[in-house]
Amino acid sequence: MRFKQKSLVIILGPTAVGKSAVAVQVAKKFKGEIINCDSMQVYKGFDIGTDKISPEKMEGIAHHLLDFVNPSYQFTAADFIRHTMAALEDIHSRKKLPVITGGTGLYLKTLLEGLFPDGGKDSRIRKILEDEAKKKGLEYQWKILLDIDPIYAEKIGPNDRIRIIRALEVFYATNKTLTEHFAGTEPFLKDFFIVKIGLKMERPLLYTRIEARVDKMFEKGIVKEAKALLKSGIEAGAPPFRALGYKHVLAFLQHKITLDEAVCMTKIDTRHYAKRQMTWFRKMNGIMWFPAEKKEDILSCLEEILIK
Repeated sequence: MRFKQKSLVIILGPTAVGKSAVAVQVAKKFKGEIINCDSMQVYKGFDIGTDKISPEKMEGIAHHLLDFVNPSYQFTAADFIRHTMAALEDIHSRKKLPVITGGTGLYLKTLLEGLFPDGGKDSRIRKILEDEAKKKGLEYQWKILLDIDPIYAEKIGPNDRIRIIRALEVFYATNKTLTEHFAGTEPFLKDFFIVKIGLKMERPLLYTRIEARVDKMFEKGIVKEAKALLKSGIEAGAPPFRALGYKHVLAFLQHKITLDEAVCMTKIDTRHYAKRQMTWFRKMNGIMWFPAEKKEDILSCLEEILIK
């Protein structure tokens, strides 16, 4: 199978829309391998709450950037770029088609548009911002960021402590927003032929799928999984415990809320997250949108575009 030079397929869409299943079908048809683009599925041991794809559902397709990071490590967009570029080189060297899939919009944006240089760091400013977050709360800082850099603030949301503080630090240190910095960067994939496939679904159906997924997480034993992870020595403040699937489970284990409340609040947060994802993806250019269930249409479209 001969592809146009350095072809790359990106499959994106909101959580629970069915990206993993479509990616597997694409990889099977076009002799491809999948690169994970979910910021929480990279962590070892955090399986149920991140809805990590099972070996059975992989159907023999190689998956990269999945289940390989120590939970104590803060995996960043820069880490994602470094590992993804290595995986792309490896996959292309074997004349396979790389298929990137996942819902972390920031990672996709960074990959497509470039990475802000490692500048704008000021330990004094960061200390002030961290103290402010403790005293006045993260929402207070996010609202400040919303005034300063509304584009970036809307993309990361009000609960992303690390990125909120980092964005404010960069602004106060350089007098330029992260959005302005990103505008001057060079894309990593400038030499690739990229096809972006977006999966869409009517909101009521998507929300029904989200609620079913959350119910299944609790049925499969997310509480037991979280207990085991904590017992193994992973701290409650570890990065993957901030994932939607674990946030309220921890609150339940800490006797702050009931189990029913944990389930309900996880569903609400996941619906809000899906809405933010769609807002993010709508701002991306060049996406071909398909109903998630139209797998054959997607495969036919890709065949027409990719094959020489």
